[in-house]
Formats: sequence, structure tokens, C-alpha cells
Amino acid sequence: MKLRNMLPVAGAPLLAASIFLAAGILLAASVPGLAGPCTHAIDRMQARVDALLAARAAAGPSATEGTSATMHRQPTPESIAAAEAKLGDISTETLDAIATGMTRAREADRAGDAEACKAALAEVGRALGAPAD
Repeated sequence: MKLRNMLPVAGAPLLAASIFLAAGILLAASVPGLAGPCTHAIDRMQARVDALLAARAAAGPSATEGTSATMHRQPTPESIAAAEAKLGDISTETLDAIATGMTRAREADRAGDAEACKAALAEVGRALGAPAD
């Protein structure tokens, strides 16, 4: 015996429940991710940091290949920055200021504190030698 035949009105309640369930799933899936007040500014600043590291890596002296490179590992922005600091292309203090500022900006963004986020990004901009957006 089919389930449809067991219902009083040939499957109407089941159909209605299915429609509401599908609508709920579509609605939940279409809700955009929640971004903080300066998520986009953080992303732009991170791109500037990455571009600076890439430019300095391309323009500066080269170093010998490390063991990580021979193990098929991709370099990260942090590992590139550390290598650039060893070569003297960028100071450790500058790298620390950039890392600290970006961390503070992300924490402020998660907390919804736009002013603290902007202040942290301004510090990063000064460490990069350029004003923040």
C-alpha cells in the first residue's frame, strides 16, 4: 500500500510539509556569510602585504633552497616573510609590526569594533610605508 493512499487527502499534508522543508533549506542556504565592519579593508591590506613581500622577494638577493622546498611544500606568506627577514630585505621589527597589526585588526573585526580595526590597519599601513585605505 502506498503512503499517498494512507493519507486522508491523497498526500496533501506530506506535500505541504515537503514544500515548507525545501523552502526552509533554500532560505538557510541563501543567507550570506556575516562579515565584520572592516573585513574588506583587512582583505585589501592583506593583499598589499602579500604584494610587498612578493616584490621584495623578486627584487632582492636569492638564498639557497631550503628543505621544505624539496619536500613539495608551497611557501606561505609567513615563510616568505621569514626568509626575506633573514636576507635583510625587510626588518624583523617591520614584520612583527605587520603581523601584530593584522592580528589586532582581525580581532577587532570579529568583535565588531570598526574604529579599533581601522586603527590597527593604519599601523600596518605605516609599517608598510604607505597609508591605509
